[in-house]
Amino acid sequence: MSNISLSRLQAFYGDFKAEALLKSMINDEFKGKIALVSSFGADSAALIKLVADVNPSTPILFIDTGKHFKDTLTYVKELEAFFGLKDVRYIKPDEKLISNIDKDGELWKTQVNRCCWLRKVKPMEVELAKGEFQAIITGRKRFQTGARNEIDNVELFDDGIFRVNPFCMWNKDDVKKVYTNNNIPVHPLIAKGFPSIGCEPCTKEVKPGEDERSGRWAHTVDMSGVQKEECGIHTGGGDGANWMGGGV
Repeated sequence: MSNISLSRLQAFYGDFKAEALLKSMINDEFKGKIALVSSFGADSAALIKLVADVNPSTPILFIDTGKHFKDTLTYVKELEAFFGLKDVRYIKPDEKLISNIDKDGELWKTQVNRCCWLRKVKPMEVELAKGEFQAIITGRKRFQTGARNEIDNVELFDDGIFRVNPFCMWNKDDVKKVYTNNNIPVHPLIAKGFPSIGCEPCTKEVKPGEDERSGRWAHTVDMSGVQKEECGIHTGGGDGANWMGGGV
């Protein structure tokens, strides 16, 4: 899809700070061909802020799974107004697939990976396959999960689309400073005990002292003995039947 060299990008931009990296990727390397993928979750606004500072017209792809908390959908609108975002796109799953695979909306209980594929991975694959974007910006950080602990600030995936990860080396305090220094509204569910927020059925409250992502897919421990950590958007999704992968 692109003739841009990954080795050149990594060599030239490997040491760039988040703000400088975003400016170069949005204004130069992928001008008009880059989007931010955002879950509008607990710490999403920090990256949205940095992207909006560069260009508030940068497309933001929000996967509207049909299973989000109402608070999250309200938060999308709040941040859209707060940052003056010009192009927030709601990416929805295919209704025919939903009808065929998850008609009663209970797939998350028994086939959680297939549910993620149906409602997140497949819709994003369809969106990116349109060919509008050469790169997408993610908020993934190395400290979050084992699957993320070696990500670089620029990657090239098998779909031919680059992933730009400006926060890959950031820690929790780095993210918090963006909020406090800019008076950014926080997700309303944080105060209710949800430090990491995904779809409503698969997100539980986290007790004091527990890892902040322990409330994500907590019900999967009972199914397999190993708790699911990722949804799959950035590692591929197989056919949705028995795949396990990484996420936003």
